Amino acid sequence: MSRVRDTAYRAAERVARWREAPAVHPTGVLCSGTLHVVGRGERFWGEPWLDRHASYPAIVRWSHALGTPGRLPDALGLAVRVEDAGGPDRPLDLLFTSSGAGRLGRHVPLLRPDALTGAYSTLLAYRAGECERVLAAFPMLDPPHTPRPTLWQELACRPVLFRLCAAASDEAWRPFASLTLEAVHPAPAEATVSYDPVANSLPGLRPAGRLNRLRDAAYAGSRRGRGAA
Repeated sequence: MSRVRDTAYRAAERVARWREAPAVHPTGVLCSGTLHVVGRGERFWGEPWLDRHASYPAIVRWSHALGTPGRLPDALGLAVRVEDAGGPDRPLDLLFTSSGAGRLGRHVPLLRPDALTGAYSTLLAYRAGECERVLAAFPMLDPPHTPRPTLWQELACRPVLFRLCAAASDEAWRPFASLTLEAVHPAPAEATVSYDPVANSLPGLRPAGRLNRLRDAAYAGSRRGRGAA
């Protein structure tokens, strides 16, 4: 497995150096907003941050995974940084990709032409409280509203709301937070925020499993390739 991680690291480093941008999700926009944690409700999660009702400023990067031009479908990314989630200057980074919402579909990236026509998930499991769960972000739109293709076009008209949920393979989706995006800012590739879901995690909310370690190696290589490491 270490050899596979080294290969992923080197490949991502080369692509990022060639692009002078992240190896994947090279182009995007930054959005500012607020994340509201619901709290434990009727059941404890087993992680203090999930069990405590609170609000945090958030910096979100919405991006195309491959950078396809125009309206061509692409996998879409939603990278969420929750400021001070673990205490002062200790952010939490959560990375979501356009996907399905079913038990199998939540693990598969989906190409999508529009920003808000379906779910985003972490694809791989997190240690979330007492067990391993996939996290997801569901856009909340008031019908009969037709979503615009890009997040920045949508935000030019109104705030955008996502419901954040978690579920193990044998569970229904359970909400743990809401995310409201309020403004959009340009995000040049050379100055983009560098998200790190491993370094910026919480004791009871962190990526789990070997495949997450492989993805972490690729992100580290990408940061090195564009000089952000």
